[in-house]
Amino acid sequence: MHTTTLGTDGPAVSRLGLGCMSMTGSYGPADADEAAATLLDALDSGVTLFDTGDFYGDGANEEILGRTLAPHRDRVVLATKTGVRRTAEGLVPDGSPDYLRRACDASLRRLRTDHIDLYHLARIDPAVPVEESVGAMADLVAQGKVGHIGLSEVSAATLRRAHAVHPISAVQTEYSLWERHVEDDILPTLRDLGATLVAYSPLGRGLLTGTVQATTQYDSGDFRATAPRYNGDNLKANLSIIEAITKLASVKHATPARIALAWLLTRGSDVIPIPGSSRRPHLHDNLAALDVHLTADDLSHIEAAVPATGAKGARYGDHGIRLIDQA
Repeated sequence: MHTTTLGTDGPAVSRLGLGCMSMTGSYGPADADEAAATLLDALDSGVTLFDTGDFYGDGANEEILGRTLAPHRDRVVLATKTGVRRTAEGLVPDGSPDYLRRACDASLRRLRTDHIDLYHLARIDPAVPVEESVGAMADLVAQGKVGHIGLSEVSAATLRRAHAVHPISAVQTEYSLWERHVEDDILPTLRDLGATLVAYSPLGRGLLTGTVQATTQYDSGDFRATAPRYNGDNLKANLSIIEAITKLASVKHATPARIALAWLLTRGSDVIPIPGSSRRPHLHDNLAALDVHLTADDLSHIEAAVPATGAKGARYGDHGIRLIDQA
């Protein structure tokens, strides 16, 4: 397993991390036993960065990681997120210092550890200046409960404000062949500050695997059932994006997922994709991307075939879009 460094002074982490959200049902039914087996298989395969969140499955996701990975804590870099609460209306941001302190203690209990290696503020609370939220997280670092601070879905301007309070080691945001908004301002700012980009949904929530069809139906508990990009005319248009990837995959004797991840790995050693996997076959297909070599001609072919403007349709529904900081 290739490794890279988290931020400028963080721990060495695997070149590919593991996103764990799907282990508690965000993309349909989940199997806890298979999830645990996948975690251990990932660890044995050299994955060291495991990403979760306190609002994934209302804490159940962290509990799975805690039960499974606690005996191997010295081999694991744990990343979790906080700063949003689940309500009847959906997720609402809460970046208040008191909430962040209490949330951290609760995550430590569920993860069965005395420290969180990378603690992300999942969303910016418009009612709380980011300086106050990051200041509270900096106190957690001083107390030894947190190793490094990260943000998620923030603008370049907000990132700079946060970094002025305490060094930000990473920003987690969506980045893939069909979602490249980070390339305009966020990624250059990260590089200026010496922070790492943790790329979630690097396979477009499954679309870039080549397994989704125009007739694909999602369960009511699946995020994609109501997400604009995965329905109606948007889905039909977006399926055309992967045609070139599928053809290249055939030539390279790989799967479309491997090609999409291999492309993302060429964006820089400071970009760490965290493809989500809750089953071992998917995990191993993703890890095989590390062995795919894309030539300059391959990359040119991809750039010409896949529009830099990305997918058709919004990343989230109206409520989710309001949670993304676009200041």
